[in-house]
Amino acid sequence: MAPPTDSHAAHAGEPHVLPLSTYWGVFFALVAGTILTVWTATIDLGALNLIVALVIATIKASLVILFFMHVKYSSKLVWIFSAMGFFWVVLMFAFTLMDFYTRSW
Repeated sequence: MAPPTDSHAAHAGEPHVLPLSTYWGVFFALVAGTILTVWTATIDLGALNLIVALVIATIKASLVILFFMHVKYSSKLVWIFSAMGFFWVVLMFAFTLMDFYTRSW
């Protein structure tokens, strides 16, 4: 019998183990993103404050989804469901922002 390949290991239920350095790298990237968010909140960018904060939050959420939830090493079906969930969140934010910006205050 042939030894299992990476695609076989993913379907056999064996967990994908990442090196500790990857977890530390993602952790420090998240900390840096948090510091960047706090720093940009002190700068007056006008209407772009919210957009910049959401872009930074999207990058941080992508790191969490890809590495801590192991989506990066999962099957294509998991990728599709993760992308659709992420797309749904983007739609909800877009509709909320459209409502917010089209109101006459």
